Amino acid sequence: MQYSKSTDYGLHALLHLAHAKCRNNVGIKELSATLGVSESYLSKIMSKLRQDGIVRAVPGANGGYELARSAEQITFLDVIQVIEGRQQMFECSNSNSRQHRLLAEEEAAACDREHQRNSECWVEKVMDGAEQHLHQYLREQTIQSVLDKASKRCHHERNKK
Repeated sequence: MQYSKSTDYGLHALLHLAHAKCRNNVGIKELSATLGVSESYLSKIMSKLRQDGIVRAVPGANGGYELARSAEQITFLDVIQVIEGRQQMFECSNSNSRQHRLLAEEEAAACDREHQRNSECWVEKVMDGAEQHLHQYLREQTIQSVLDKASKRCHHERNKK
């Protein structure tokens, strides 16, 4: 599984906005220069984040973008789902295969006939479980938690010298 560059740039842009929160907003020129990406490409990403209420556009000559909610409230999962979409990562495409039918028959032999009609794809169950664990982890990671970890590490490195 690989996320798009848009997700990478979106997350980094949000970290930059959160880090620069004392300045109210950051212009698209500064963001694109910091991230090394074109303004037009980054504008499309920021537009998605704005539409979902993660950032707010600040109009005017000194306008730009700012976080629409606190960095503690913006999870990595929020951002990924806005940019990548909210589709399921895995879908069983093999439910009519001989192997799938054999597993279903085995399950039916061990269970009652009601289970036979509702047989599930065991591969899909495992993959769904993995996706749930990934989502939970990404839900726990916020823009602020990453900034806190970076700050703590920087402070620790300074104290070592």
